[in-house]
Amino acid sequence: MTAAPPPAGSSPGLVRAIGRWDLTAAVLNAVIGSSIFGYPAIQASLTGAWSPVVYVVAGLGILTIVLCFAEVASRFQDAGGPYLYVREAFGPFLGFQAGWLTFWIRATAAAANLNLLVDYLAQVLPVVGTGSGRLMTMSAVIGLVTFVNVVGVRPATWTVDVFTLAKLLPLVFLIALGLPAVRSEVLATQAVAHPQWTEAILLLMFAYGGFESPLIPAAEAVNPRRDTARALLLALALVATLYTLIQLVAVGVVPHVASSRAPLADAFGLLLGPAAAGMASLAASISIWGYMTGTVLQSPRVVFAMAERRELPAPLARIHSRFRTPALAILAYSALSLALAAYGSFASNATLSAIVRLVTYGLTCASLLVFRTRRPSERPGFALPGAWPIASLAVLFCLWLLTTRTLEQAWILASLVAGGALLWWSASRRTMCPG
Repeated sequence: MTAAPPPAGSSPGLVRAIGRWDLTAAVLNAVIGSSIFGYPAIQASLTGAWSPVVYVVAGLGILTIVLCFAEVASRFQDAGGPYLYVREAFGPFLGFQAGWLTFWIRATAAAANLNLLVDYLAQVLPVVGTGSGRLMTMSAVIGLVTFVNVVGVRPATWTVDVFTLAKLLPLVFLIALGLPAVRSEVLATQAVAHPQWTEAILLLMFAYGGFESPLIPAAEAVNPRRDTARALLLALALVATLYTLIQLVAVGVVPHVASSRAPLADAFGLLLGPAAAGMASLAASISIWGYMTGTVLQSPRVVFAMAERRELPAPLARIHSRFRTPALAILAYSALSLALAAYGSFASNATLSAIVRLVTYGLTCASLLVFRTRRPSERPGFALPGAWPIASLAVLFCLWLLTTRTLEQAWILASLVAGGALLWWSASRRTMCPG
């Protein structure tokens, strides 16, 4: 299945350079960002020594969503990701909302990661943590990754591959060192009087989220219909295993880890001595820098896809004549991410990102049922066994988490949806009345 063709002369300028293993690395890089370096303490504060189990439960919930994405994405080979899927299933209005919300998900997630990157760098270079130093560092980081992405999809893809390997090595090293050192007496220090299971699972939607981001630039993948499902499922298996084991090491090695500001740094310090704690700061910086490179590669393509269909200003769909990238869309995404990072905290941006993505995830899972009903004879690149019960469970999982939100969080989501509706109405008027 392909969506309605974009305006002549736009898509042919893109380069299909993202191969199967590039896509797998991109999913790993998009999911493993900053959260793994701060979440062990947060999860321990919510569910104590049982926190590794929360990663398993949340992983099973996210698996139902990823399975739906695996089939839906294998039906398309154009740019857009959830925007394109929902648009094809439910029409232009809900498609626009999915694209609009996806853009905010990715921008707020990038802002959250940028904040945490500066926090970790400040442990090594204190000047980075000052007011002007903080803004200058954020600007330099986003400027560099933007430049890499504007000059071409191939160098950006290779950079993501390198960063993905670099971020995995210290985490695997910590697991290898930490698992034999887990002690029952340390686990006993993690007791929580009133476990908050629902809040713990919601926060893991941010930790496990981001897998959809590498699906957005499908028009630049070599064979997205063939490669997407394998990349998603392999990456999720690796991430879930990594997350669960790291959480087990944290609660089994670091006493009272819930009070730790840098749980993985503390774990490295206890296992290898105080000098090794700096390894966690270096690992975090590498991980987040790689994440930033990947998100600036992938996320602007949703703006590009929406502009192709005249739902956003046409200049955002322009492809650079030399580099063959949607340069203006990349610059717009980077500018918004920097603004959100400068004026918001890690916690605020991460929470907003986690809540908003529940809507796009639910809509994408529901779109699978629409495609199965409307086009029963169509052969996707990946056919999900038991699609109806799995997609239904995925939608219910998203709805359950949404209904547990606070009134303040619900108002933020409602405001974004209202803003998207206003933009859609404005775009529709421009299309109907071009003069």
